[in-house]
Formats: sequence, C-alpha cells, structure tokens
Amino acid sequence: MEALLLAYMAPIMFGMLVFLLLLGFPVAFSLAANGILFGLIGIDLGLLSPALFQALPQRVFGVMGNESLLAVPFFTFMGLILERSGMAEDLLETVGQLFGPLRGGLAIAVILVGAMLAATTGVVSASVISMGLISLPIMLRYGYDRRLATGVIAASGTLSQIIPPSLVLIVLADQLGRSIGDMYKGAFLPGFALTGLYVLYVVAVALLKPKSAPAIPPEARTFVEPNGGHGIPSLLVLMAIAIGISVAGVEILLVEGAHVDELIVTSILIWGGAAFVMALVNKTLRLGLLSQIAERVTFVMIPPLALIFLVLGTIFIGVATPTEGGAMGAVGALIMAIIKRRLNFKLLRQAMDTTTTLTCFVVFILIGSSVFSLTFRGVNGDLWVEHLLTGLPGGEMGFLVVVSILTFLLAFFLDFFELAFIIVPLIGPVADKMGIDLIWLGVLLAVNMQTSFMHPPFGFALFYLRSVAPKEDYQDKITGKTIAKVTTGQIYWGSIPFIVIQIAMVILVLLYPGIVTHYKADRPEVNLEEVKLDMGDFGGYGSAAGGGTSDLDYNNMFK
Repeated sequence: MEALLLAYMAPIMFGMLVFLLLLGFPVAFSLAANGILFGLIGIDLGLLSPALFQALPQRVFGVMGNESLLAVPFFTFMGLILERSGMAEDLLETVGQLFGPLRGGLAIAVILVGAMLAATTGVVSASVISMGLISLPIMLRYGYDRRLATGVIAASGTLSQIIPPSLVLIVLADQLGRSIGDMYKGAFLPGFALTGLYVLYVVAVALLKPKSAPAIPPEARTFVEPNGGHGIPSLLVLMAIAIGISVAGVEILLVEGAHVDELIVTSILIWGGAAFVMALVNKTLRLGLLSQIAERVTFVMIPPLALIFLVLGTIFIGVATPTEGGAMGAVGALIMAIIKRRLNFKLLRQAMDTTTTLTCFVVFILIGSSVFSLTFRGVNGDLWVEHLLTGLPGGEMGFLVVVSILTFLLAFFLDFFELAFIIVPLIGPVADKMGIDLIWLGVLLAVNMQTSFMHPPFGFALFYLRSVAPKEDYQDKITGKTIAKVTTGQIYWGSIPFIVIQIAMVILVLLYPGIVTHYKADRPEVNLEEVKLDMGDFGGYGSAAGGGTSDLDYNNMFK
C-alpha cells in the first residue's frame, strides 16, 4: 500500500479531489482539505519535507495581496448597480420596440441586450434573471415558441462569460499569469462573433418557422409618430450625422498611424457623445426634429455604451489598469444611478452584499486552489500532468482538442470558477512549455466554459431561468388570455441549439487563432533566439595572455 501511494500519489490525489466534488462538498474546502491531507500523508511517508507547509502563509497572503483581483469586486459592483437601477428594463423595452416589428425581433432584442448586460454586469445570474423576468412574459404573450424563447434568454445571459469585463477572464488571466487587458482584447472578437451567431440562428428560425418567432402586433408598438410612422428614418439620420462627426473628430484628435484600439475607442466615444448632445438639444429646445424612438434609443443606450467603452477603452489603450478601470466603472455606475434618481440605500446595500459574497467566494476558492497546488506540485503532480498531455498525438492541436473535450465534459458537473481554479493551473504550464499562446488558450477555455451554464440537467443558467419562468398556467394582464406554463423539458430542449453554436465557436477559435491573437498585432515581433546580450570582451578570470583581464585592467576599468 505504501509503495502504491509513493508511486501514484499525484493521480490518487487528483482522483480523490474529483470524488469529493462529486459528493457535493464545497469546492474551496475540497481543494484545501485534499491538499492538507495528502501533504500530511506525503510527510509521513518521507516523500515531502515538513517545511512544505511553511510556504502556506505566504501563498495565502499572496492571494490577499493580489491587486489584479481587485477588478472582480469593482466590475461586479458596477454591473449590479446598473442592473438594479433599471437599466435592463429600459434596454429591453427600447430595443424590443426597435426590433419588435420584425419576425424574431424580440429574440434579437434579448440577444443584443444580453450582450450589453454582459459588458456591464459580468455576472450570468443577473443577466438571465433580469431578462427572464422582463422579456419571457412578453415573448410568451405574443406566441413565441417556448424552446426558442427560453434558449435565447439562457444563452444570451451566458455572454457574460466571454464579453469583457467578464469575471472569468480576470480569473483565467490571473491563473495563467497573463495581463487582464490582453485577455480582454483577445476575447473581444470571439464574444461579439458568438453574439452574431446567436442572431443568425434566430433569423434562420424566423425565416424557416415564422410562427415560432412572430413580430409584435401594431397595437403593442408604443413609440408611434402622429403620422403613424415608427420614426426609424429619424434615428438613421441622427446616427449618420453622429458617424460623420466621429470621423472628423478622429481625424483631428488622433495622429496618423494610431493603434487600432485607440482608434475604435475614440471614434465610438465621439459618436456616442455627438448623438447624445444632439438629442439633448432637440429635447431641451423642443425642436421636434427627432422621433420618439430616436430620442428613446439615444438616451437609454448611449450612456451605458459610453461607460462600457470608456472603461474598456482606457484598459485597451493602456491609460488605466483593469483594477483602475473597474473602479472608474463603479463610480460611473453610481453617477448614472444618481442621475436617473434610482440610487437609494437599499439598492446600495444589496449591491455591496452581493459583491462581497461573490468576491469572498472567488478568494476562498483561490486559497483552496493554492493549498492543493502546493502539495500537488510537491508530489510531482505537475510532471505527471505534463507527461500525460505532451504524449498525446497531434502535438499542439491534439493537446488543445483533448483539453477542450475534457473541459466540455467537466462542465456538466462544475461551474466556470471551479474549472478555472482546478483545470487551468494543471494545463497552463504544459501549454506554455509547448509554446501555445496562453491568451489564446484562456479565451478558448472561456468560450468552452460557457457550456457549463447550458448543459442539461445541471446548467446554472437553466436553473436561474427555471426559478423565474412560470410554473403554472396564468392569465396575462394585458391580453387577458391564459398563458400555458413553461416546463423544465422545454427549457432543456431550448438550450441544445445554443450549446451546438457554442461548440462551433470553440472550433472556430481552434482553427482560426487570429481572432484571438490580434491583441498583439501592433507589437513588434521579437525572436528570442536572435537576442544577444553583449557583456563586453572581458575574457575569463585568467591572465591577460590567456584572454583574461589583468588586475590593472579591472582597477582602471571604471575610472
């Protein structure tokens, strides 16, 4: 038995961790207890030194002193303040009215608002519950297929996983030892590409099965002009003028050859500012030049968009660190809530309580992960994992495919935080030795981890939606009709097409790494093999005849 433990300590330790997790023990305590237990066993068998655990206090204080993790409470607080101050309701109503006349318009509105909430909240539960409470009754009222409606809400809520400032991206960057800003840049295109794939799926369903995604009836459209029009041309003209001002502003403010990140951020901020100012002048002076929908879209969508791009933009162009950007976003969210007159002590306390709970959850798992990894490395677990993964056929691609499949399967039982703290520390060093870009690996894992929220029967997004979806038949207050309940089976079946889309996105990231590695496009290429360090021609420590330097030379060298 002793010989078996000595020979296979690492795999036995990992298997025990999986066993404890399957029994339902909390992840943080399973990790820490497993690390301490096998550490003591290793010391008793003489495999480890008792001095091993002297490193534990330093590791714990290292976690507590990690300034990068301060971005977690800041971005969480920012998102909760915006979400609880009514931003989600305003956005869904406005975007729903904008796209509602189209078939599938309500579902498209949910996806677009989900992307915006993802860029502000960074928390899946907040997005899914908000949209489930607000948009699901409306979609059921107008005859949407239940599987499509529930699938769209659950899937768009998981966009918080991949669209910056996602909390999982912060954790992945920390675990992989890479910049959070680079991780945000790398995830930017995949996040919005996934949003586009969701929209394409809804459009396809609306074309092939029109009854599954009907347009909202004319009587439900609230922003109607006196002439009976919907005011869309007015909105298009306003946006076109704002784009013209943005192009001119970029030409004036930015020098030629400015970085792409700086160009995008500056142009969007000028565009949003110009549109907002024009709408404000029109409303204040009562000029009547803009339609109701144009004013509504501008006043509801521009402020959160401006805050998003101001926060992420300062991070992308290097003006602020992610922690500073998160602090700025939290202050901006408070200011927006005050302007809307929706900030009160109750809302503030709820946001602070939730932020504290989530932050403690992250830190405790990270501490438990540190204890586990200390012992796991002590018993050469890192070498066991390395030999296991580097021996796979197919080289880099074989490694990435196996890791993706493993992550997908583990996502049936573990959520994204647990996956990030258990899987990433094991595979990160192996990927680094194989020369794999760790930002690319992090984004690939983040897209894959999204499926953890959608897997029947344990997907958390499905649980969140089930908690707010009607469990019994009810009478609609607007139409007076009886609306049938939403079953758990309908929620599960509705998630499957979106899981397939997420898997397709994982494959796209695997096959086309450029959609992630564009984050270093503006950086000069450095070939480490060609780097030479010139220390001067000092020779050795022998005599001058042997190519060395004499005592007189050393004495006179720095005169």
